[in-house]
Amino acid sequence: MDYEIFDGILSRKPSFTRADRVADLLKEEVANMLLFEIKDPRVQGLVTVISVKVTKDLRHANFYVSVLGGDEREQQAMKGLVKASGFIRRSLGRRVRMRRVPELHFKLDETLKEQAHLEQLFRKIHEEK
Repeated sequence: MDYEIFDGILSRKPSFTRADRVADLLKEEVANMLLFEIKDPRVQGLVTVISVKVTKDLRHANFYVSVLGGDEREQQAMKGLVKASGFIRRSLGRRVRMRRVPELHFKLDETLKEQAHLEQLFRKIHEEK
């Protein structure tokens, strides 16, 4: 546990930051928008928000997303997300009480692919033994 001295009193530091709380809120709101409000067929029902990272100054938010389907679907979904980012940001501005809504950046989350690749390698190694 981290501690800090505040006005001469030893107190606990919170285990989360404002950026973490904002990231959780943005993740929930954008995930709901992707499910129910975005009408672009390239995005609708195919994109899942895996995680969100917000800079400390709350000016940029990186959304790591996973897309169902192959590489072609991923490319199309990313194009759809880029096109819808203005709508998403405007909608967030109406829903979330913040002075400035962060700029939204969508990136593919490669961890699922990497995990599948590692599992395949482990199976191959296990079969060779």
